[in-house]
Amino acid sequence: MTLSLVARCERTGQFGAVVASSSMAVAARCIHVRAGAGAVATQNVTDPRLGPRALGLLERGHGAQRTLDELVRTSRAIEWRQLAIVDAQGRAAAFTGERALGLHAAATADNAVAAGNLLADRMVPRRMLEAFFDAAGELGDRLMAALTAGLDAGGETRPLHASGLLVADRMSWPVTDLRVDWTDGDPVAELRRLWRRWRPQYRDYVMRALEPESAPGF
Repeated sequence: MTLSLVARCERTGQFGAVVASSSMAVAARCIHVRAGAGAVATQNVTDPRLGPRALGLLERGHGAQRTLDELVRTSRAIEWRQLAIVDAQGRAAAFTGERALGLHAAATADNAVAAGNLLADRMVPRRMLEAFFDAAGELGDRLMAALTAGLDAGGETRPLHASGLLVADRMSWPVTDLRVDWTDGDPVAELRRLWRRWRPQYRDYVMRALEPESAPGF
């Protein structure tokens, strides 16, 4: 019920994730990022505990594949899950359990993984990955380009209702955490509007947290 992409920006070292789904509040459950560690998507019949577990393993120095292998080996009901992981060196790994829903697929490359289930077309993750690497701009711009490409390639078989965008930089909190938890319209278009409004502001909010005396005026 989900299409997603997780990525590392080779230029800045930022980690990011983007997701859309027919299910409500998808970003709250499915995408996870941590500065200096990596980015994770855990989806299909989602177990939200897998994201923080994966980030903890990545932070302790496990690579993407080792982290994935550990989750697959130790997690209950893993046959229902779909996972995508990028580590601090940009290595990528993906897993889809045998009980994943509908048409499902994943595409991996250095610094990015796209994955989906209940897809209208098996090429959706590949098209997302291609769009990510073809896009210019900030990591958030490239993630939004990937999500748009996934929608253009057919997206999910059900109408999309929720979406989300996460980006981690050097801080302990995500510098971008935008969510459309439910809409009867186009959640990807709404998320794009939120990102365009947030993009010129997010550095000011970081400065207000770290150096308020030097931060731009309100």
